[in-house]
Amino acid sequence: MAFASIDELEGALRGADYLPDRGLATALFLSLRLGKPLLLEGEAGVGKTEAAKALARALPARLIRLQCYEGLDVAHAVYEWNYSRQLLHIRAAQEGTVDEEELFGPEFLIRRPLLEAIESEEPVVLLIDEIDRADEEFEAFLLEVLSDFQITIPEIGTIAAAGRPSVILTSNRTRELHDALKRRCLFHWIGHPALEREIEIVVLRVPGIPERLATQAARFVRGLRGLDLAKPPGVAETIDWAQALAALGRDDLDAEIVEQTLGSVLKYHEDLETVRDAALATLVEEARA
Repeated sequence: MAFASIDELEGALRGADYLPDRGLATALFLSLRLGKPLLLEGEAGVGKTEAAKALARALPARLIRLQCYEGLDVAHAVYEWNYSRQLLHIRAAQEGTVDEEELFGPEFLIRRPLLEAIESEEPVVLLIDEIDRADEEFEAFLLEVLSDFQITIPEIGTIAAAGRPSVILTSNRTRELHDALKRRCLFHWIGHPALEREIEIVVLRVPGIPERLATQAARFVRGLRGLDLAKPPGVAETIDWAQALAALGRDDLDAEIVEQTLGSVLKYHEDLETVRDAALATLVEEARA
């Protein structure tokens, strides 16, 4: 166990440029203490993936990331055979330059993230990112991995982890996950932070930004979240926008600079038009108040 208390973990995460609320820090602490995977759900951009990255920096541990997508299969997530190397070996054996040996041994494996995490001899944080994008069949496959931290390869046998990796799963909740998967995990929902915390996050993640500009940017984005948008901006967009404003040498918001940089915050044309047509001036005025 790397941390003796939740406070110690919070301090280490802050040192890794991540500011969790008390609930998230507690969930991460319990995940480490109990050796259980942690499922983080929430809207896109609220810091789920960054939590895993920060935990890896804080431990410290190697971060191994599996990015999920529709159609993800064992070959891309766990392992596949190096067929070209096997073919070369067969040809060399036929020519008598090497001895014939088992073609389905560990030396012919291409290790993908899950197997790499299981076999690692160093501390690992395994990030299974956006599990809700993967098919239900792959989600079912994960049950063996998360239950016993082992992987079965028919040609070789069962490979068990020497030491359990710390596992973080993230979901944007585009579909409901199965109860069997949830039972194997601790759970925490990450929402948008309070205004004061979001300002603190911006100041931490954008070194040198004037605090007045950080405050106005966070207030403006908070106002955007109150509108009927297709994709309300998350903390990640607040940080991106603050970086853009700082790069332009700004220390204050006005309607003109917001108009010019709004694409750093909103990523849908319809949302841009909604804000420009009806709400921009009001939001800027409220942010500056």
